[in-house]
Amino acid sequence: MKTSIRSIPQLYRNAMRWTEIASVLSKYGLANWMDRFNIDFISERLKTADGEKLKTLTHPCRVRLALTELGSSFIKFGQLLGTRPDLIGTEMADELSKLQSQAPADDFESVRAIIEAEQGKTIEQLFHSFDPEPFASASIGQVHRATINAKDYPAFESLARSGSKLIEVVVKVRHEGIDRVLEADLDILSGVAQLAERLDDFKNYQPASVVRDLSQTMRRELDFEREHRNLLQFRDLLQSDPRVKIPQPISPLCSSKMLTMERINGRPLKEFGRDATMGGRCDLVAQQGANLYLKMIFTHGFFHADPHPGNILIMEDDTIGLLDFGMVGRVSEHLRESIESMLVAIVNRDVTLLTSLVKRVGSCPKDLNESAMSNDLADFVGQYSSQAMGDFDMSGALNDFVDIVQRYGISLPSEASLLIKVLVTLEGTGRILNPNFSLMEIMKPFHRMMLMKRLSPMRQMRKMQRFYIGLEQLADVLPQRLTTILEQIQTGHFDVNIEHRRLGPSVNRLVMGMITSALFLGSALMLSFKVPPVLFPNDGWVGIQDLSLLGLLGIAVSMMMGCRLVWAIRKSGNLDQVD
Repeated sequence: MKTSIRSIPQLYRNAMRWTEIASVLSKYGLANWMDRFNIDFISERLKTADGEKLKTLTHPCRVRLALTELGSSFIKFGQLLGTRPDLIGTEMADELSKLQSQAPADDFESVRAIIEAEQGKTIEQLFHSFDPEPFASASIGQVHRATINAKDYPAFESLARSGSKLIEVVVKVRHEGIDRVLEADLDILSGVAQLAERLDDFKNYQPASVVRDLSQTMRRELDFEREHRNLLQFRDLLQSDPRVKIPQPISPLCSSKMLTMERINGRPLKEFGRDATMGGRCDLVAQQGANLYLKMIFTHGFFHADPHPGNILIMEDDTIGLLDFGMVGRVSEHLRESIESMLVAIVNRDVTLLTSLVKRVGSCPKDLNESAMSNDLADFVGQYSSQAMGDFDMSGALNDFVDIVQRYGISLPSEASLLIKVLVTLEGTGRILNPNFSLMEIMKPFHRMMLMKRLSPMRQMRKMQRFYIGLEQLADVLPQRLTTILEQIQTGHFDVNIEHRRLGPSVNRLVMGMITSALFLGSALMLSFKVPPVLFPNDGWVGIQDLSLLGLLGIAVSMMMGCRLVWAIRKSGNLDQVD
């Protein structure tokens, strides 16, 4: 592949970034490295920005600090990786969930340039007022308060407060040049993942595939049009639910680099807390919020995937306002059926069914120890199936289940991992309002609803319809395919292509062994028949006579080749070791 001159600056920037990444990773991995040599006077001097000694921090904590120091792209990657506890474990996922996407804000002139380039008008023409100071700045963009004239946007006049001609809005603007920074960092992450593919410790986790999926999610978050569509879809799905408030996007002021929506006034859940002045409001809000999320997940199959306290507002009438729809999740019918079957298996203590469902849903390694996993699942079922519904620890059960999956190298689908993470976060958020909050208790009616839906005639009819469509497609193509195969056999053009994997080294050793043995046998025959030229034609040393020179050289070469072959086999594994 030819490298153009235009790509050299990009290669240089990536090389500089590689150096920076290596430096930061070395810094945060140095404490453990020094511990092995007991060089305390150096490891004691390594500290965080807050003055805390790195030596005293856990490995997940050092990973979080390193990602924070590497900047916004790696912070966002860490946040997304935190939604995959099946790959990194619950301890690491919990630590990465603490990552905060705080980033320096762009100056107002950069924000002005982006908005005016996207809309083709000046800020003064678009907005009645626009606060030049952002009230929040994250890894992808920053958010400003503004107002618009209701008469300029008649379709949104209902959003204006009574007696006011102005609509309060918030404007989310993408950081200038963030796309270039993100692409450079994603290229580096892709390179790291390809290197990790070669290591046996990481191979089962398919790092290249994981980075590819998470990179696609990060690129999607760059496009604010996608968040605009998510807002419209959620408003359509939940328009009849008075318990929730979804911001109304101002569509004429939305594009791929900016998003304008109505401003929702309320208290963030993290500030709401549980105090004596709230009375029973906290319990009510916790129950309403949980019902809302379970409805999104199990009824609509489309849910807000970031229910941490900062993204949930409590309004004066206890209506729940949801913010930040950049990350959403979907539950396919197949996944929903698998979840239902798992719940039934746990309730019935059917470990065999639960094991088969885990294998069907996840991607299992070739060397999966199924009997050991079944024993662990049996302990899991025994521990949680006996708990009362009101006392059931949902987050504990999900975390223990993920630990089992991660222990045996099983990779869950990204939507399943995201759903588990959302349910764990949801129960934790509910307990901020009510320490006795039980998500499993609220799930009871949804569990009954899932079972009834599963047995409903309409669902069975849809399954039969899909089966009939598949059978009809097979009936259409099968005769033609069989005819083609028979014609190829008749004309002698039928080929069978066999793809072998990891057979190259074995075949090479086999061929090497055959050549070595053939050379040894041939050289032994040359020695036996005294093929000239010969050494010691007369009486030689210790009775040796008429020794074939070619046979002797052949024996020597075959012995060297044999030693080389034995060394290669020992390097790759013992002869009795199964690959």
